[in-house]
Amino acid sequence: MLTTIDLIRHGEPVGGRKYRGQTDDPLSEKGWAQMWKVVGDYAGWQRIITSPLSRCQAFADALADKHGIPAGVEGRFKEVIFGEWEGQTPGQLTAHHPDRLFDFRWDPVAHRPEGAELLTDFHARVMAGWHAMLAAHAGEHVLVVCHAGVIRMLLAGVLDMPVHNAYRIQVGSAAVSRIVVEERHGQQLATLLFHDGVLPENPSKGYQPE
Repeated sequence: MLTTIDLIRHGEPVGGRKYRGQTDDPLSEKGWAQMWKVVGDYAGWQRIITSPLSRCQAFADALADKHGIPAGVEGRFKEVIFGEWEGQTPGQLTAHHPDRLFDFRWDPVAHRPEGAELLTDFHARVMAGWHAMLAAHAGEHVLVVCHAGVIRMLLAGVLDMPVHNAYRIQVGSAAVSRIVVEERHGQQLATLLFHDGVLPENPSKGYQPE
């Protein structure tokens, strides 16, 4: 049995690039345009699941209405809580500490923002949402509209990479990733088909199970 999961990061929110965390800024006009452009006329999903934050859910609901696709909210797919960094731009964070963001990407445990959600807690809740989604929608083609941090946690989880290396993965606005999960004999094998790619017509294009 194959389950196909497409991950799409939200487009640019109002206010441009910031470390928002769970600050609930909506999509900007540019962000809406980015999202509609990346999905185009594609409508191959059987279900849409979204973060409850408005920069994700508003587009997910609009896409679901357009194509008549069932949609639901998964609270565990919210972005990480960034603590004192929330609402700050990269320029503001590095104005007096030029290496701050480099250090964070290098080791997001040792250089965690004050008041931020622990990386292990963030990873655990995102992966709990992932496993619940797979159990509920096995065999389906699902679209998940979420956040850069959530996509990083999911890629780290399904590829079994150290979670503290996840911030070395670049995730652009409206970036698309596709994961296929194959289940045999009670075991699940997740394969990353592409990252920051485009939506092919065939949900499992490029995947040939051995």
